[in-house]
Amino acid sequence: MNELGRLEDLPADYVAALRRQNLVPLWPSLRGVLPPGTPRRNTLATHWSYEALKPLLLKAGELTPIEKAERRVLVLANPGHGLEKMQASAAMYLGMQLLLPGEWAPPHRHTPNAVRMVVEGDGAWTTVDGEKCTMQRGDLIMTPTGLWHEHGHDGCEPVVWLDVLDLPLVYYMEASYHNDGKRQAVNPGRGERAYARGGVVPTPVFERSRKAYPMLRYPWADARAALESLAADQPGLQAVQVSYVNPETGGDAQNILGYYALMLRPGQTLMLPVRSPASVFHLIEGGVDVRVEDQRFTLAEADTCCAPGYCAVTLANRSAGTPAFLFIADETPLHRKLGVFENRG
Repeated sequence: MNELGRLEDLPADYVAALRRQNLVPLWPSLRGVLPPGTPRRNTLATHWSYEALKPLLLKAGELTPIEKAERRVLVLANPGHGLEKMQASAAMYLGMQLLLPGEWAPPHRHTPNAVRMVVEGDGAWTTVDGEKCTMQRGDLIMTPTGLWHEHGHDGCEPVVWLDVLDLPLVYYMEASYHNDGKRQAVNPGRGERAYARGGVVPTPVFERSRKAYPMLRYPWADARAALESLAADQPGLQAVQVSYVNPETGGDAQNILGYYALMLRPGQTLMLPVRSPASVFHLIEGGVDVRVEDQRFTLAEADTCCAPGYCAVTLANRSAGTPAFLFIADETPLHRKLGVFENRG
């Protein structure tokens, strides 16, 4: 590969003349923006321990009332991007959110898409576009772009959930903003009941739903049962995995990020294919060892880790007697839309 000219090789008066016209020579930076073979990645393999995080999150509940926080969140920031940027990867934001008994996080809507993966606690709910979604451990709640949503807590113990947003991408596009709203009137319907059976969708008078997001709550009980059925019905299946999808179209549940649940059989070690998108792994049940190239993390329940794209990832269930269950978020839908998705096997 040819060595390209450097900026310092150019005359200072020529460089100054370029800058006065807001011009930059490409060739000194060409290898930086178009490196050979594999992209330059700021995302680092990173692990966030829930055991270490939880006391700090509860302390935030003591230090900052919900009225002063609006959303009481500790951001899981990837040091490769700089903590101030609040990114887990190029397109993913992660945050652990706390809601205490009796609290109410007022309605707003925003341009980034979001999901909530419930980590622990009972009694909380999220109302999205008038649909009240109960929040139980392992449930996935959608709050898609532009939809009004609010959170409340009628229970007795703190409730914590993991937020996953495409905020870094929307912010980079200079399209990130929010609106405040009024408390929503609650509709009687619940999407997870209407779409409770695979292969069956509501068609009143032979018409399909025109809602972009017909299902907003994906109960963990259903996803877990599907994984267990797959494992029992197909004992030779290497990766026991389900995707969270739009039940009307079968497409991705949201436009930018993809969401999945994965079961590791007792004692199983699973080597994932090397793919272009970055991935986030959140452990719902069990104990899992994660290897991202030469780095190793031990995940306890409610721990989260991030792996950059174009990396070999191996997951190993530490238990020889019980399965482990993971929630995964990645950037696959975005990569596919941009035409840059790769699976290198």
